[in-house]
Amino acid sequence: MQHIFPDTTLLITHYNRSESLERLLTTFENLNCKFEGIVVSDDGSRPEHLEKVKVLADRFHYNLVTTPVNRGLGNNINKGQDAVKSLYTLYVQEDFQPSDIFPKHFEDALDFMRKDSGLDIVRFYAYFSYPNLKPFAKGFSEMIYSFWDWNHLKFYYYSDHPHLRRSNFLKKFGRYPEGIKGDLTEYQMAVHFLQKKGKGLFFDNFTELFYQKNSSDEPSTMVRPDWRLSKNPLIKLTRLAYLRYRWLKNTLDLALMK
Repeated sequence: MQHIFPDTTLLITHYNRSESLERLLTTFENLNCKFEGIVVSDDGSRPEHLEKVKVLADRFHYNLVTTPVNRGLGNNINKGQDAVKSLYTLYVQEDFQPSDIFPKHFEDALDFMRKDSGLDIVRFYAYFSYPNLKPFAKGFSEMIYSFWDWNHLKFYYYSDHPHLRRSNFLKKFGRYPEGIKGDLTEYQMAVHFLQKKGKGLFFDNFTELFYQKNSSDEPSTMVRPDWRLSKNPLIKLTRLAYLRYRWLKNTLDLALMK
């Protein structure tokens, strides 16, 4: 069965993981997903990866957008989004892989966006559930930002993980900050998204539509320590104090960041 999305472009950001990129594109091909177009935005990959990316462009017929040097995540997303011409964008980093059930739920997400002009984003994957969810339809929930919630994860209403968005995203929420680390780029966009009163949906079974695939040959470039696993009382107390600090800092950023 073919799944045709004539008003949507698949935007993939890539950096030094050409095997992962090939796997991602092959999986979409095997799922019979047809997009209006595909844009691959490369962030100055090493020559051996860039050569393979160019070969893959002939096979998968995508628009390759390059840069002579690495300029970071913000620049990579900005220049990739600039190349998108369709109404909607499915944004996926190259180390993800869609599951067999993705096409059906993606069709639902597109239907929601088409019917509700107030929706800005539909999220398909996360490490943790968004803390405040209101049941919406067909396995999706609306994300609700609450000032009074002490959970610092509420500030990550927006995420760089796979999602559907309107292609005027940069016009409404501003361009991604450039020249800073990737996690800070994501955080600042999350703040801007909340400042502009963005509205979005979250897939309840958030680990079932995409898998993050990181082999030993092409490991993730983003590594974050996970303090949640420690049972040391001092570390647990330190983490609680840190999370309270983060809540206050993020709240001030939301009020003052430009």
